[in-house]
Amino acid sequence: MKQTVRLFGVALIAGAVTLGGYKLFVEEKTPVAIVQQEESPSFIPTNFSNTPSDIAKVDFTEAAEKTVHAVVHVKNTTEGKQPSNMRDFFFGGSSRPMIGTGSGVIISPDGYIITNNHVIDNSTQLEVTLNNNKTYEAELIGTDPKTDIALIKIEPDGQLPFVPFADSNSVKIGEWVLAVGNPFNLTSTVTAGIVSAKARDLNEFDSNPQSFIQTDAAVNRGNSGGALVNTQGQLVGINTAITSETGSYVGYSFAVPSNTARKVVEDIMEYGNVQRGILGIQGGSLNSARAEYYGVSETEGVYVAGIEIGSGADKGGIKEGDIIKNIDGQKITKFSDLAGYLGSKRPNDVVDVTILRNGRKRVIPVTLIKLEIFEIEELGLEVKNAAASELRNLGIDGGVKINRALTRDMQRYNLEGVIITKINDEKVENIDDVKRIVTRRDYDDPIKMTFVNSRGELNSFIFR
Repeated sequence: MKQTVRLFGVALIAGAVTLGGYKLFVEEKTPVAIVQQEESPSFIPTNFSNTPSDIAKVDFTEAAEKTVHAVVHVKNTTEGKQPSNMRDFFFGGSSRPMIGTGSGVIISPDGYIITNNHVIDNSTQLEVTLNNNKTYEAELIGTDPKTDIALIKIEPDGQLPFVPFADSNSVKIGEWVLAVGNPFNLTSTVTAGIVSAKARDLNEFDSNPQSFIQTDAAVNRGNSGGALVNTQGQLVGINTAITSETGSYVGYSFAVPSNTARKVVEDIMEYGNVQRGILGIQGGSLNSARAEYYGVSETEGVYVAGIEIGSGADKGGIKEGDIIKNIDGQKITKFSDLAGYLGSKRPNDVVDVTILRNGRKRVIPVTLIKLEIFEIEELGLEVKNAAASELRNLGIDGGVKINRALTRDMQRYNLEGVIITKINDEKVENIDDVKRIVTRRDYDDPIKMTFVNSRGELNSFIFR
């Protein structure tokens, strides 16, 4: 018993010595700092509530029911030549029908259908199958390759279900949408996703800027021309493209906004072609590098680098160096925002352009002008009026700009951007001069074209 008490006493003394040593030699040598915690806790907040989230409240069934009967299957028959044996490789294959398929959206009860231009391109016969399996022959009403929109028409037995247009400008990022179409010939397929981005340009270096609605609703081959609708079953876009290395859906798809599509088909029905209204500026999206280049502090908006002579921007008072920040209440952060909005407008429409000039904002009403492009068929060239800054940079007082070459022979000369100053030794200041000179010449007469290239060099060609 005494031995046990003695051992217990030794243990207590050893513990006290150990604790004292720690306090003396370890803890006191470690400085203690009291810091006021100002940041949020590092743990992740968790909601243990059993209340359903907003996602659970979203009902897609009504939108799907409204849309699925108004989305059709489009079959395009074209004539093509494909080699089927070695003889065909050497002597050419025989002509045979080739079938392509896609989707379309009924937009009126009397049978007008909107689809993609690439779905019906080069068609010799168009066939439309409704969701009730009825098949009709379709007539091509008109197309617009620039926006990849086409309008076709069937003659139905009665009134058809159709999808009403929504205002695509009011679509918000994060909003739920449905993609309805016929992927891989699987008719009446509905997929859901959200709007991932707006005014998406898949190729910002293209001369024709795009402005797509981007979504993560699954879209595949055959969905082209189908409907992108909101949860009310209203049309917000026409499914048009995907980005993929395999050719199949990998996460994102792209749709032409409904405002653009609606304006295109209305123009086709009323005028037979698309009426495009333009501001008459040259410019580009701002970012840090471009802001530094132009000597401005803004990194959002469209920098005005040039003004087309006689355009609405010119007459309205927009100047080189202005930064476009807003148009009709729509925020402009990049060029595709501007292009997308103007795609729903026509010549002579008036828009309120908010610009930033010398650090101060001002609103300028601008009357849009018609995009003036003239094809010089004899030369295989398409020309448009040049901007004042382009003429000034080259030291000339007039001319028209070559927009693009129309033939392979002219494409090899790389003439895009060249300024034509004279035709047949007559001075050219604008497109009207070109029309006057070209139309009054005899058909067999040669054409002499005098032009200035990007280096300011003067050259002449005679085309016979």
